[in-house]
Amino acid sequence: MPEFTCQLKQYRVAKGLTQEQLAELVHVRRETIMRLEKAQYNPSLKLAIDISRVVDQPIEKLFIFD
Repeated sequence: MPEFTCQLKQYRVAKGLTQEQLAELVHVRRETIMRLEKAQYNPSLKLAIDISRVVDQPIEKLFIFD
């Protein structure tokens, strides 16, 4: 299984968003954002797109699969 790395936290913080604020913007629970940032959860394509739009970064920069 490919290794999953998530760079979301640095881009979220750069945008000045808390986990709760980002969660509200993409319609998920804060726990989902927390698990994503710890690379404990693989996002759906829709969630990955929604997050990338909010933080203004391409999906490939946020979620890396080796």
